[in-house]
Amino acid sequence: MHVPESLQDLADSQAVQFLKRPKTITRILAGVFSLIVFSSLLTDGYQNKTESSTLHCVLNSNNVACSFAVGAGLLAFLSGLTFLALDAHESRGGSARFKTAFQLLDFILAVLWTGIWFVGFCFLANQWQHSSPKGFLLGRSSAKAAITFAFFSILIWIFQAYLALQDLRNDTPVPYKRSLDEGGVVLTTLSPPSAASPVNTPTTGPNNLSYASSALSPYLTTPKAPRLAMMPDN
Repeated sequence: MHVPESLQDLADSQAVQFLKRPKTITRILAGVFSLIVFSSLLTDGYQNKTESSTLHCVLNSNNVACSFAVGAGLLAFLSGLTFLALDAHESRGGSARFKTAFQLLDFILAVLWTGIWFVGFCFLANQWQHSSPKGFLLGRSSAKAAITFAFFSILIWIFQAYLALQDLRNDTPVPYKRSLDEGGVVLTTLSPPSAASPVNTPTTGPNNLSYASSALSPYLTTPKAPRLAMMPDN
């Protein structure tokens, strides 16, 4: 099947290659999961009971559970958008110091969000387990969706932390590498010649001076006493 040149150029563009990266895909999925968590509880998470008109959280009438899920989902969604924009900036080029700091911060936040979603999933599941099945007429499906995607968020943030750790290991600059390379060049330059290379050795003999004796400082030689010349008497 022949692909038009314009579509091929579009597939090879920098934007498409950026969207095909595993880190970009995980950030988009994490943002979608967070959006589902806080939007489902924000819209249908607060319902009134059959005998009252006051709104309560469908998770065991615990408003803290709904507030925690909505707040965590919203912050995780904004965090994913922020790091997605920083990924785009990093792919265009940046200093090595910025990349290292960004990757370290990415790993720390991924581990932190993994712990938050783990605690949130356990908390929401516990509150749903203690909820009355006939307490609310609506909102049960929204609560189940929030709990399900809170669990999926744990997995996606674990994978995101793994990708951040791999990038941190692969892109960590090796200090003194250039200095070691330059030192190797200097040592190679100053290394003694091999046995195969011809070396002009000074010859020794009765009429020739050795290189060692010529290299001695003149101050180390013993000075000769001046000779006294005797003048004849007139």
